[in-house]
Amino acid sequence: MSESTERDTEVADQAERVAAAARLHMKDKRAAQSGGLSGVVASRAGDWDLDDQDIDRMRKQERLWNPLVDKYFRMEIDGWENVPDAPVLLVGVHTGAPFVWDAWTVGAQWWRRFGPDRPLHGTAHDALMAFPLIGGLFRSMGVLPAAPDSMATALAAGRDVIVWPGGEVDSLRPWRDRDVATLAGRTGFVKLAIRCGVPIVPIATVGGGDAMPVLIKGDRLSRTLRLDRIARLKVFPIAVSLPWIVAPAALPQIPLPAKIRTRFMPAVTVEPDLALVDDEDYVQAKYEEVRRTIQEGMDQLARKRKWPLFR
Repeated sequence: MSESTERDTEVADQAERVAAAARLHMKDKRAAQSGGLSGVVASRAGDWDLDDQDIDRMRKQERLWNPLVDKYFRMEIDGWENVPDAPVLLVGVHTGAPFVWDAWTVGAQWWRRFGPDRPLHGTAHDALMAFPLIGGLFRSMGVLPAAPDSMATALAAGRDVIVWPGGEVDSLRPWRDRDVATLAGRTGFVKLAIRCGVPIVPIATVGGGDAMPVLIKGDRLSRTLRLDRIARLKVFPIAVSLPWIVAPAALPQIPLPAKIRTRFMPAVTVEPDLALVDDEDYVQAKYEEVRRTIQEGMDQLARKRKWPLFR
């Protein structure tokens, strides 16, 4: 066995051990949340499987997504040469309030390029995964809860995973900050990449924030409604949308026909040394490298924009 093959085997074994430990930890954590609405959310979000993706349903959805991607959002995507062989951890920013069209369009383009041969597991907030209809739809598309157990299990199985570390802070940021790479200081994705021994592919995108411009974040309103405790939502934004014009961003809406541009940036590698998980300097340096790379890509793409919204 060559040295590189032996190293790959060791990394794969490490990823499997990490995934097993994460599943056990999250099982205990969700059990401790039993009772009340938060317990229901934890229980439903924890019901996931890597094989939930419905291939037939994905193919049928192409009839919806292809015209949306090509005609409505007129999406431009490049940088495929920067995506290494699976498994990889893709890390991006997304905007456009809770519907984050720039995230869904990446998934649609990935399916168009690789189909079922290289499944991509998106990740979503527990509250979305727990919602009866939305959660079922997400699962059929291969979406997993944004939790250590599901993500580590997918990576250990050789699957690609895409995460949005900024979460609601990222997706609900005001329109004036739509071209700012916001990862909310959350370094968990770096630690996940170290534990599973996978490269990080930063994703730059602009245009999603123009599809549903957020006017205010509504963080005070979220605290007043106790959404920060009930559903882990720290903001309750007010946005411009159709047909409401100005309304809470959580309402069903029709996105504005913003042009979305996306680029896969050069991969950031990490050492699969578990000791580095506790090395704050190393983790922060890799976090900043990813954030800076995303920002560089967003700056490049933003310069192509001819008008604030539609070009």
